[in-house]
Amino acid sequence: MGIFIDEAKKLFTLQTNKSTYQMKIGKLGNLLHLYYGAKIANEDLSYLLFDGESHFAPYPHGTTNRTGSLDILPQEFPSCGTGDFRSLGFDVENSDGTHIADLKFKSYEFLKGKYKLESLPTFYATSDDTVESIKITLIDEISGVEVRLYYAVFEEKDIITRAVRVKNTGKEKVTINKLQSVVLDIPQGDFELLHFHGRWAMERQKEFLSIRHGMISFGSNYGVSGNRQNPGFIIMNSKTTENHGECYGFNLVYSGNFTATAEQASLGQTRITLGLGDSSFAWVLKQNEIFEAPEAVMTFSNQGLTKVSQNFHDLIRENLYKGEYVGKSRPVLINNWEATYFDFTGKKLISLAESAKEIGADLLVMDDGWFGNRNDDNRALGDWFVNEKKLGMPLSELSMKINGLGLKFGIWIEPEMISEDSDLYRSHPEWALKFPKRKPLLGRNQLVLDLSKKEVRDYIFKLLIDIFDSVNLEYVKWDMNRPISDWYSNGLASVNQGELQHRYILGLYDLMEKLTKRYPSVLFEGCASGGARFDLGMLAFQPQIWSSDNTDPINRLNIQQGTSYLYPISTMGSHVSISPNHQNGRTTPFDTRINVAMSGTFGYELDVEKLSDTEKKLAKRATEKYKKYQNLIFEGDYYRLETLSNLTAWQIVSKNRKKSLVTIVATELVGNPPFNYIRLHGLDADATYESNGKTYKGDSLMNAGIRLAQSQGDYPSEQIYLKRLN
Repeated sequence: MGIFIDEAKKLFTLQTNKSTYQMKIGKLGNLLHLYYGAKIANEDLSYLLFDGESHFAPYPHGTTNRTGSLDILPQEFPSCGTGDFRSLGFDVENSDGTHIADLKFKSYEFLKGKYKLESLPTFYATSDDTVESIKITLIDEISGVEVRLYYAVFEEKDIITRAVRVKNTGKEKVTINKLQSVVLDIPQGDFELLHFHGRWAMERQKEFLSIRHGMISFGSNYGVSGNRQNPGFIIMNSKTTENHGECYGFNLVYSGNFTATAEQASLGQTRITLGLGDSSFAWVLKQNEIFEAPEAVMTFSNQGLTKVSQNFHDLIRENLYKGEYVGKSRPVLINNWEATYFDFTGKKLISLAESAKEIGADLLVMDDGWFGNRNDDNRALGDWFVNEKKLGMPLSELSMKINGLGLKFGIWIEPEMISEDSDLYRSHPEWALKFPKRKPLLGRNQLVLDLSKKEVRDYIFKLLIDIFDSVNLEYVKWDMNRPISDWYSNGLASVNQGELQHRYILGLYDLMEKLTKRYPSVLFEGCASGGARFDLGMLAFQPQIWSSDNTDPINRLNIQQGTSYLYPISTMGSHVSISPNHQNGRTTPFDTRINVAMSGTFGYELDVEKLSDTEKKLAKRATEKYKKYQNLIFEGDYYRLETLSNLTAWQIVSKNRKKSLVTIVATELVGNPPFNYIRLHGLDADATYESNGKTYKGDSLMNAGIRLAQSQGDYPSEQIYLKRLN
């Protein structure tokens, strides 16, 4: 049992295997937060609440008591107009123009299994999970605004999910200006924020910031979760390491604008928030209407950052995506983008597939340039009609010839976009997002289709299924190559334009839901200028996402490591590309490109026909090795290993601790280099492991470590495979 209610003491306690979360109804009916941390006995922790005088802070509504100010007390869902001047979870404008929601406890209800949301993706429980849910309802009696807080406890996985619904039970309309899915108040602590910033071709770069007095705020206003920030982050004690110390992980099941904050208040309290982006968000809620906020997920570890990551990894792998590729091996693919860009024919693709077959690839992906008048990135988006003249044959014939070679067939699409130079735009300019009476802001010479409109989604759906049904399609790369800037829909009234950002995402999810249900055996891979929409919302429909357009293996070390804090390896698209690299011109050894790409959904992004015979042999062996290890790579526990600064190393250990794969890449070499010893993790201490004919004890590998060879050459790498003997 994971949820405990003490009605007499007005306590709600959520217990996972290794953590405890507790709330209490305060004396005035406010829902207060008491504790989130290491698992403790189920007892009343209300003695932790501050009960001294709240100097020069507003009293609670209707009282003259100088204690109990909501600017001081830890709250579960702080709202506007109540005297709390910290970052809030809820801001609502009432019909009279006031911003106040004095939320008091109304009721609670146990829910069987895992709660669900109607319009947004959420995690789900499997038959192997022990999951309980509870709904706690708060209400502002004067306005009739009702807030329903949902909590689900994944007991075995040490995960708590949260969601919020707002219902207007009053007679007058209200406008939601801010709605956060998580607010966490921690009474004290010396915390650092680990967040993941970036840009195109350098996504999810980790950065540590000290949480001090004043607010740290980050998020996205780009219409997508973004490459400049990711909605997932971690807060940690200042002395926390990969394997020791306390930390909390947070993420949002959402693909659009978001906001996160971290701040230390006047008495040393720390507040964390995460939810919908609120820079221009405004949702009008009429009588009896309900608004759903995205689901958030959080976990606690007192065993360091690695455990937070592993908790997230297990949940994402097993409880988010619902298609046929849950726990299923993935094909090794060859993508023609860096091999040909727009300059290809059907004959060239068939020739590329023949060479790819020789190195063991399973799937050929035809990238951008197969449709309409699409010979560069300036035109034809929206004209999803096969350019048979360019291919030299119908798409059905091309796919059959690819299948005849023993390879699966996949295609690239960018259905959310429209070019000004396209037949679709000339027919339906009103379908593009753009401000009235102004020239649109172009990105990559393209505009964004208004997915808030059902007729637009229906049109795209019909075009796509006509293409998908015409071939034996087994893979789709879904791209999205620009931020959204012109937030105006001619399908919405002026008072509702603040809803557009969220309605766009709802439309996207609706389209993805229909397509993935119709094509359950098709492997969808997400992409947004590389990794600009790497989030839990997209992973609910697409089990893997192209991590970055940057295929340089040395840059990929930081990109993929940063991603690993929040997302499992099985979600990361990673390919072997040519050297010198097309993004930065760096020259790297072929085996290093292979070893780095193996920590992801492995594939090739190059012209196989131009490889030397030696490289083809290496690629064939690499493909075979990857297929041998893929289950271990996808399902094992992931560890970021501590090494000298000139090395990057990581380890994957099978759940039964019988197998392990260690990868080491040297990023900088010096003369007469020092020896480097790395300590491994996750092994069976009492077992004996074998690697390359040598045997080691598990406890020796984890405590004394293993000495690496002194590296030579440019960016060398090695892999160590360990197998338990007893």
